Amino acid sequence: MKVLDVLRAPLWAAELATGAKSFRGNPIIGSPVLNERGLHARRALLAERMADWRRRRLSHLVDQEDAEAYARDGFVMRRNVLPEAAFQALRRAVEDNAFPAQEMWQGNAVTRFTPITRAICAGHPEIGDFVSGQLFQGLLRYVASANADPIVFFHTVFAEPDRGPRDPQTVFHSDTFHATAKAWFFLEDVSADGGPFTYVPGSHRMTPERLRWEYEQSLTAHEHKNVHHALGSFRVSDEELKELGFPAPVSMAVPANTLVVADTHGFHARGVSSKATVRLGIYGSLRRNPFLPFAGLDPFSLPGLSGRQAEIHDAINSWKHKKGKTGQPPVGAVKPLDPPVRWRGEKA
Repeated sequence: MKVLDVLRAPLWAAELATGAKSFRGNPIIGSPVLNERGLHARRALLAERMADWRRRRLSHLVDQEDAEAYARDGFVMRRNVLPEAAFQALRRAVEDNAFPAQEMWQGNAVTRFTPITRAICAGHPEIGDFVSGQLFQGLLRYVASANADPIVFFHTVFAEPDRGPRDPQTVFHSDTFHATAKAWFFLEDVSADGGPFTYVPGSHRMTPERLRWEYEQSLTAHEHKNVHHALGSFRVSDEELKELGFPAPVSMAVPANTLVVADTHGFHARGVSSKATVRLGIYGSLRRNPFLPFAGLDPFSLPGLSGRQAEIHDAINSWKHKKGKTGQPPVGAVKPLDPPVRWRGEKA
């Protein structure tokens, strides 16, 4: 062991009490010896129990029907969320204006993230009212088991099958070992061949079969050839899903004005696009330390920080780009549906 590794060891050990998940970056989390003795499996089980404990204290944030849908499926779908006039006003506010954005190119897809800042919310009340509304906020917080401020973006996915290799997001995977919430409020219709969000119902729970599979993955994840898998976002094959006993995946080809909130600890993927497609929505994400014994006490809910996560993310991402350390560079002010800047002569 190197001297530097000895100095890092206390930090690696401390990460066991957080949401750290990298089997390659943390030799304790990735240790085959420790995982053979159940380290990863026990972290996953404890995280689930803590999430259940916190979520029971957040039941007031959602309708009973939505709570039952989440418990059963791992996701909640709401159609016709806004009255038609209100929805059209919100869509125009998003689509007709240019905002500073970032773009991530993976395989044959570009994902544009446009941070929804406090200035955007103040200048476009339709946007601010939606992202701060009870339905959007309540479902994200309940599913994530965290009464905290989510990060929000306009989220545009451009896919062209012939432009590159397969988008890695189209392979079924789990984002991490614990409950975490993502939301998409679709501003355009999503067709069956247009890269719809796809989810394996019930896969958010640590069934005996899922727990055994997690245990088996933990033994070799540190050396897995798929970098996402090695970093703790486990990939799963169609054959393995059948062996795990889960029902068939649900493809969310839905009309505009539909909200989907999912626990992306469950297995999910972006549907494969058979043609050039564009998917636009308002996106929210919420993930906190899975071992916290409380649901609240979120520092980003404090005055001065509330609603600023997207701005802070944008500032950090811009700094990383200047240092050459990000694959999600800023692309300037663009409308959410403008063609990808990164496809204008740039290689992935």
